[in-house]
Amino acid sequence: MPTEFISVTFPNSATEINSGPNPTDIDPTYLVRYARTLDDYGFNYTLVPYGSGSFDPFTIGATIAAVTKQIKVIIALRPNTMYPTVAAKALATLDQLSQGRVVVHFIAGGSDAEQAKEGDFLTKDQRYGRLEEYIKILRRAWESKEPFDWEGKYYQFKQFSNGVQPTKGSIPVSVGGSSDEAYRIGGSLGDIFGLWGEPLKETKDQIDRIYAEAEKAGREDRPKIWVTFRPITAETDDLAWAKAHRTLDALKGGKPLGGIVPATSSTPQNVGSQRLLEIAARGEVQDRALWYPTVTATNARGASTALVGSYQTVSDSILDYVNLGCELISIRGYDNYNDAVDYGRYILPNVREALVQKEKGTSEVKEPNGSSTVQTESG
Repeated sequence: MPTEFISVTFPNSATEINSGPNPTDIDPTYLVRYARTLDDYGFNYTLVPYGSGSFDPFTIGATIAAVTKQIKVIIALRPNTMYPTVAAKALATLDQLSQGRVVVHFIAGGSDAEQAKEGDFLTKDQRYGRLEEYIKILRRAWESKEPFDWEGKYYQFKQFSNGVQPTKGSIPVSVGGSSDEAYRIGGSLGDIFGLWGEPLKETKDQIDRIYAEAEKAGREDRPKIWVTFRPITAETDDLAWAKAHRTLDALKGGKPLGGIVPATSSTPQNVGSQRLLEIAARGEVQDRALWYPTVTATNARGASTALVGSYQTVSDSILDYVNLGCELISIRGYDNYNDAVDYGRYILPNVREALVQKEKGTSEVKEPNGSSTVQTESG
């Protein structure tokens, strides 16, 4: 399968290091420009994130779909916010409007405090149990030709009939997380499994866990693996590292957070953030270019591991993960629009060209003088 790229869409230019407008104010001109830029530069997907006090992903997603031609919209959804029969219709409606360009990414909920803000007081294990039931209901609603009943632990209804079908019969379901339950549910039910950027060894270990759960569930296929980074890149490695340290200084300076919940010094409740902080304690740089000070500066608030280096270094780092089996690469920087342009100009073409050469059985070898030669795989 080809490697595909994911971005993240926010409604205005505010980020963790850019004061910009109020993070929850929508700038329609910026949103349309950003979405079209992603489309023009060949991004395959964009994630519309969810927060308890933030904008509605469905409305933002519909706007993106209306002004673009190719890019797929990933709607982040917490099961506590929408009954599954309603979600089945809403997602299918957006899928029809976009002509089949919708994915749903489920967030079981990694923070009790964040879930409680919208009236969800289930335990973490219960939230995952609810997510499992939710996915099964969605699939049934999209596939069933006849009305059906549901008598589950978390949902009950009678004779639901869905007259709104997805364009291709179903909609891809993405699950993320780093807990045992996340692996089990995502491995058994997900079309896509999302991981945060960890070193190659730890990433491979997680992929093996996900694939094992898929096999245990009797699946003949396996979820596509999605891995997320915050690349900091420039023309040369030296320029990229200088930019990285400026970014870190800004993060430590307590600048506005682009609508993301501010970091605290307490230990995060979710396993993914705990894993990132444990790895960060081992050293600042892992593997080729994986940089962890951005993790500690934000207390692992969300996806926060950076890839630092020249366009070529970052491209090579991404290819390391592609070689592990990661088919979906999510990249977002700290200046959303300008970084997306840089990635579209330099990173996406580099990675895609390298994969084309690999498919042809050739590889480009960089010479000390900057020239390049092409060798066969056996050469």
